[in-house]
Amino acid sequence: MGSFSIWHWLIVLVIVMLIFGTKKLRNMGADLGGAVRGFKDGMREGGDKAADPVQPQVAGKTVEGEVKGRTESKA
Repeated sequence: MGSFSIWHWLIVLVIVMLIFGTKKLRNMGADLGGAVRGFKDGMREGGDKAADPVQPQVAGKTVEGEVKGRTESKA
């Protein structure tokens, strides 16, 4: 009873092609490839963000710094 032979898989493939058609199968394959590519890109971006150091916000503390440019405020 083990696994199916190559003839079983060929018959299943022919039946699927008759039901869905080759154009629809090609579109589904392209959509699946795009989804996998998007998932990989998302995982890569998520790893980069986790590597960035995060500065915690501390309330009630004075932070020293330098002004890089002139700011104008309207009061």
